[in-house]
Amino acid sequence: MHRIYDYIVLCLQYIFRMLFIKTKILCLLCCGCTYLTGSVFAGTDSFGTEFFFPATGISVKNKAVLLAIDELSLPLKNNVCFYISKPRVRTDAVLKPSRNDPNAPDYLGAFFYGTVIQDVDSFKMWYYAIHPSADKTGIVQGPICYAISADGINWTKPSLGQVFFNGSRKNNIIALPHTKGTEGVTVIKDIDDPDPNRLYKMAYNEWSTRPGVCFTIRTAVSADGLKWKPGPECPLGSFIEHASFYKYNNYYFVNGQTYDRSEGGDWGGRQAFVRLSPDFDHWLKESAPSFLLPEPASGRGINKNYRQVHLGIGAAPFGNVLVGLYGMWDQAGFGLGGTVCDLGIVVSNDGIHFREPVPGHVFISRLNSPAPAFPGKAYSTILCQSNGIINVGDETRIYHGRWRNVASDAPCDQIWGEIALATLSRDRWGALGLVPPLKGHPATASGTSEGAIWSAPIILPRQGCELILNADDADCIEIEIADDRFNLLPRFSGGNSAKTKKIKGGLDCPIFWPAGKLAEISGVPVRLKLNLKRKTASSEPRFFALYFNSK
Repeated sequence: MHRIYDYIVLCLQYIFRMLFIKTKILCLLCCGCTYLTGSVFAGTDSFGTEFFFPATGISVKNKAVLLAIDELSLPLKNNVCFYISKPRVRTDAVLKPSRNDPNAPDYLGAFFYGTVIQDVDSFKMWYYAIHPSADKTGIVQGPICYAISADGINWTKPSLGQVFFNGSRKNNIIALPHTKGTEGVTVIKDIDDPDPNRLYKMAYNEWSTRPGVCFTIRTAVSADGLKWKPGPECPLGSFIEHASFYKYNNYYFVNGQTYDRSEGGDWGGRQAFVRLSPDFDHWLKESAPSFLLPEPASGRGINKNYRQVHLGIGAAPFGNVLVGLYGMWDQAGFGLGGTVCDLGIVVSNDGIHFREPVPGHVFISRLNSPAPAFPGKAYSTILCQSNGIINVGDETRIYHGRWRNVASDAPCDQIWGEIALATLSRDRWGALGLVPPLKGHPATASGTSEGAIWSAPIILPRQGCELILNADDADCIEIEIADDRFNLLPRFSGGNSAKTKKIKGGLDCPIFWPAGKLAEISGVPVRLKLNLKRKTASSEPRFFALYFNSK
């Protein structure tokens, strides 16, 4: 009977594929689709090596991932709850100001409105520096500087010889057009661009020397990440102070803070908005709200004392999902007793709209990653996020900035900005696990020892794929597969459900299907059901991520 059922499924695959393709085209022609899709025909190679997510219109080749914190991809749950991870923060900064050299461009501060990438043979960092003004009465924001490292921990500031600064070319300044000041510098390595001179792409904040030009991003391209060709001034045409620049689903995004009109036309506070381009050269004038915190009914505005979104979202794409951080800016002004800023965690499936898995949860606290204290002054810490999330082997690294919230007229020696590092085991942003046993209370309907998680529909590649589980006590998690109407498939459920082998560390636990092969159910929408069970008194299954690798 099972084989007859599976034969029917196989016979219907071609029909479903054709219907799905037609439906997708119709969705794109109608107004109901709220997500960007890179191509109308994304995924129409009979899904050879592609994973397609109908709920978002996103297709990715070769690899996909379901993260526990992604509620859009894992919408239905029973008897499980979130267990958000707490990153480990290095006490020492990985990059500090050059206080031993008064002529250095980053004498006062090394600010991570910046980028870290792991390149072929090294780690590379771009950041913006702060130094005293010529008359020593104020500060200058910028220039953009560069650092390099073999391990991402120990960094050097190479002498690039590009810019004459304070009497010497022996500095790590990146040459860009002269401005009154620069801030954020975000870089990606775009290996899909056929032009080698556009391999590295940059978006940076610029204070133009031309009157009437607003503070906004400017772009640049490079073959090596060191020598850059700038684009035109003010490609957006309006203000943005950005946290990150990323490419996702064949679009380019700049995510930053703006001061926009809120309900009723009043000015709002700091909120995250996104700007996008289909080709990096032409940017849409229109923006979209990316992540908004509630505004008070009255008394709104950037100088009003309530929590706002600082600097937008510092996001990183991981195939079919993005993970980001935002600044939890508790506005109270600058100087002693002023604003504090922690980092919250957010997720997106389209690169535009981000959401918190647990609203208001502090992911990295300024108390765990404080800026160095200044003697006799109790300055608060402001944490900053940017292009700083990368996976390195079995570790997720979160490079972030931390700076003292000094007053604008504070002596220069009290200013400080440095670049810090927090880490997680790879992709372990947070887990879904069984709810704690309810002592002295009635059990839930299913009991406290079992729980389940349903995925949104996924279309698997025709060439087949393998699944790998990132979990604690992975042998307490079984996986079943159903059609998109939640009907379990006999060859992939019950006694034929996937079994998981528990391995040390739990990051890459292999999954075995005793009866079926995943290629049998390619090309049609299916759902995964993860069943968690406490098999012993000491077992505590925690699900962090499920990886899909095409064959």
